[in-house]
Amino acid sequence: MHSIQQLFDLKGKTAVITGGSRGLGLQIAEALGEQGASLVITSRKQDELDEAVAHLKQMGIAATAIAADLGKAEAIPAFVASALGHLGHVDILVNNAGATWGSPAEDHPLEAWDKVMNLNVRSIFLLSQAIGKQSMIPRRSGRIISVASIAGLGGNGAYGMQTIAYNTSKAAVINFTRTLAGEWGQYGITVNAIAPGFFPSKMTRGLLEKLGAEEMAARAPLRRLGDDEDLKGAALLFASNAGKHITGQTLAVDGGVSAVLS
Repeated sequence: MHSIQQLFDLKGKTAVITGGSRGLGLQIAEALGEQGASLVITSRKQDELDEAVAHLKQMGIAATAIAADLGKAEAIPAFVASALGHLGHVDILVNNAGATWGSPAEDHPLEAWDKVMNLNVRSIFLLSQAIGKQSMIPRRSGRIISVASIAGLGGNGAYGMQTIAYNTSKAAVINFTRTLAGEWGQYGITVNAIAPGFFPSKMTRGLLEKLGAEEMAARAPLRRLGDDEDLKGAALLFASNAGKHITGQTLAVDGGVSAVLS
């Protein structure tokens, strides 16, 4: 029997975290790294990656940065090859990189729809497929964690949001998670998703300014927005042996908002 400390221990494990240079991705990187995992983080901007790696190394975390635009399918094979070159193999894949676009549905630009879908859905498929085939399936072991959103659990209602592509993409991530879990369970791979509610970040800054951060917090049963620690426990559970019998699930980390949505 393992102790609780052993169940959550990630020493000797490796992790790839997309969108890992800031916000929710960096928060997850901190959590996995603090528990001993060696990391590769990626995003489009090298300067942000360099800052994130310096921050992680100050925490005693082994981290390498690889800049890549995963919204472009042709960038994924080279990124995977580079990540495997640094890590040797991948135990944990965190699909966090994402984009949003605000526009009334009737005027939503096609190019914006494609941008959101390419990064939020297609890249998750291609990256999971590549790392699964090249590292996880041969080793019959792996953890895939995708960052969805409570926006994928329902429509926008009266919130005043106009994000049809984003909501649709995050709903796709949730069912992608269920479907891949069903297919890859035979290989010892767990596939789960985290559905955050409102967290202050670069992506949500404009929306929170428009809707009012205090008003959005008041709509949550816990009367608060997410902070820079609130995803760590969920990510660690799904990444570690503590969650080895959990797969195909989506955990909302939203202060209770999804529990009261009608």
